[in-house]
Amino acid sequence: MSQRVLTGITTTGTPHLGNYVGAIRPAIAASREPGVESFFFLADYHALIKCDDPDRIERSRLEIAATWLAAGLDTSRVTFYRQSDIPEITELNWLLTCVTAKGQMNRAHAYKATVDAAVAAGEEPDANVTMGLYCYPILMAADILLFNAHRVPVGRDQVQHIEMARDVAQRFNHLFGRGKDLFVLPQAEIEESVATLPGLDGRKMSKSYDNTVPLFEGGAKALKDAIARIVTDSKLPGEPKDPEGAHLVTIHDAFADAATRAAFHADLRSGLGWGDAKQRVVQLIEAHVGPMRDRYADLVAHPERIEDILQEGARKARTTATPLLAELRQAVGLRRMVAASQPRTAKEAGAEKSAVPVFKQYREADNLFYFKLTAADGSLLLQSQGFAEGREAGGWVKRFKTEGAAALADAPVTLGEGTDRVAVDAALTALVAAQA
Repeated sequence: MSQRVLTGITTTGTPHLGNYVGAIRPAIAASREPGVESFFFLADYHALIKCDDPDRIERSRLEIAATWLAAGLDTSRVTFYRQSDIPEITELNWLLTCVTAKGQMNRAHAYKATVDAAVAAGEEPDANVTMGLYCYPILMAADILLFNAHRVPVGRDQVQHIEMARDVAQRFNHLFGRGKDLFVLPQAEIEESVATLPGLDGRKMSKSYDNTVPLFEGGAKALKDAIARIVTDSKLPGEPKDPEGAHLVTIHDAFADAATRAAFHADLRSGLGWGDAKQRVVQLIEAHVGPMRDRYADLVAHPERIEDILQEGARKARTTATPLLAELRQAVGLRRMVAASQPRTAKEAGAEKSAVPVFKQYREADNLFYFKLTAADGSLLLQSQGFAEGREAGGWVKRFKTEGAAALADAPVTLGEGTDRVAVDAALTALVAAQA
């Protein structure tokens, strides 16, 4: 069974070189691994917690989406969407809010840091706390749990939020699962090997420190100007320089192969001047990001193309989200109202049973075993491939009856002619509910 990996990007700024090396490049590489089902989303609801400038958020959504696409994100392999295009996220956010203890939210790092800052400034503890900030971990839990992600790549500062998501999921499963795990318990994934680039002044590259090297913004000239401002020691050309710990070298090595790294280090030890070294770094990075910058500029100039990609991504995301939310609504008691229960005749009971989609297993003349799913009207929804053993076909039927639409991810089946995925998802959801 494939592993689901989920990554969110808050839309409050323009990506810089550190974002690319530390997050974008490794995430895209991971999405190409076999057996991985990746979900990438623009966390624009989260952005509203941090930013009250609508124009900045609008621009950031465009720039971040264009950056990921220009950097090589393959939307045929991944699900790429905007958080705000998935209404199931906000509904799940409320369901989770209703089972989350206030005391747990009181322990969230971001909330505590904001309170501490207010107290230090002589203000009321909650002077700068909005309910968005306070409940931020619950919304993050909804992002993750709605897609039952197994792995969530995060920095160390976000590990607590993944732990909170696990706690909330366990409580929900206990209260409403009736012996079934409605939610997968996600795992935080910290990539220790992923580079953290230093900024112009040697501190971590961050807009907060105003020490970033632009990725695309400002073109090749802005890249050259930023590299020229990187702080180095005062050794002159001809004097040996120690590449270990030099911020310029760290940035160089993030883009160089092993041979290029070794040559650069050796030349510095032999007296290469910092000015010439910076020129080499500019040329190396430009060779890497220049082609991406051209794709980025073309995407930004045609935002309607990005919009189409995101809308298609939202459609894909909702084929996963909608059936799960329907199951969750059923679990918590938000069910459709039906006529009051009356004693049923055998005929009525048989008619009700026949209204549910039905799996049928059979053996064909080729001596292979098959199964199919048919709707109440007899139309074909799913058709399996042939299996050498009947128990293989039976095993897949059992998975569908317990997992519902989630089993479609790796099932050896095709949709019936004229049948769309949404109808199949709805049928499987109804079947699981009937089993329950």
